[in-house]
Amino acid sequence: MSTIFSPFELGNLTLKNRAIRAGCFEGMCQNGKVTEALIEHHENLAKGGIAMTTVAYCSVNFEGRAFDHELWMREEILSDLKQLTEAVHKAGGYASIQLGHCGFFTNKNVIQQQPLGASPKWCMFMLSKCRSMTEEDIEATTEDFVRASVQARDAGFDAIEIHAGHGYLLSQFLSPWTNKRKDRFGGPLSNRLNFPVEVIRRIREKLGPDFPILVKMNQEDGMPEGIQLDDAIQIAQAFEQAGASAIIPSSGFTSKVPFLMLRGNLPVKEMVANQNSLVKKIGLKLFGHFMVPKHKYQALFQLDGAKQIQDAIKIPVIYIGGIESKKDMETTLKNGFPLFQLGRVTIQNPNFINEVYNGELSESPCDHCNRCVAAMDAGGVYCVSNIKGFIN
Repeated sequence: MSTIFSPFELGNLTLKNRAIRAGCFEGMCQNGKVTEALIEHHENLAKGGIAMTTVAYCSVNFEGRAFDHELWMREEILSDLKQLTEAVHKAGGYASIQLGHCGFFTNKNVIQQQPLGASPKWCMFMLSKCRSMTEEDIEATTEDFVRASVQARDAGFDAIEIHAGHGYLLSQFLSPWTNKRKDRFGGPLSNRLNFPVEVIRRIREKLGPDFPILVKMNQEDGMPEGIQLDDAIQIAQAFEQAGASAIIPSSGFTSKVPFLMLRGNLPVKEMVANQNSLVKKIGLKLFGHFMVPKHKYQALFQLDGAKQIQDAIKIPVIYIGGIESKKDMETTLKNGFPLFQLGRVTIQNPNFINEVYNGELSESPCDHCNRCVAAMDAGGVYCVSNIKGFIN
């Protein structure tokens, strides 16, 4: 039997195999609430063989959202989240939830106030400028991360994933591209680490020594002024010391180079169609290919950087990026990564892991068209190619 299907201990969990569903934004939380579609989505992933599925992007507070169809953690939704975790458990899987804050690219029309960030920054995608967070803001948001983590555990989640990558708030403090502060949260990397490290440390203190705390971070931001691999190694080491159970090294900045984390086709046409604002429609149509750089897809495109991070820390590094076949999964394991995360292949086929296990397929037919990304803002993520009959 392939090592893919062997168990692995992560904190107080014993995962039945090495496959974790990545935090792929579902677009299924209209009005910031849990929907039947979201529950069914993750239940199907558990039925399909995934050891642990990740509910993607739950803001730790109301002010951290870019879209109205994003979750934000509060008492009101805990019973619905418990329905989701119970459905996943009944289907044979574990459930994790990704906790974060959008920072300077939060949507002022959704949160009804000026966005917060590490430093004042203009966001082209949201057509707004954030204000710099005060120390009081940082402390309050840290407490929100801790509270949201406890509420996630109370709702039945088996793990949490702290989002400190992809240009979200914690990543904005880490990156010199967005952090121009002159206080103890800015300047050298040791200072820029203070906020995210304190978030992880206090969550660990609250949840105890064995509860799995995964941290998604960047191995590179994707622009010369941002985080580079040497920085990422130091960040991973600091997160390990703060109490992270595992690191997920990705790449890209949502507001600058969003498709670096995905690679492949740039679905500008579909993205234009999903915009409500005429200004954004025109802007994306005319300048989309310039505003959103395209990156060539290749299998295991983040392997080399992830290996260097893996060599520098002792906690597990969970590989993510360009896995589309049984061979790719086995390659990650042979390179010493004990676990891996899957995204698009499980959108195309939630039963992917079971079918690999049963010998029904060895490679996903996903063609990296990325139209599923545009579908996130059109009622919920799905494989557009499947629906249109292009993939059988």
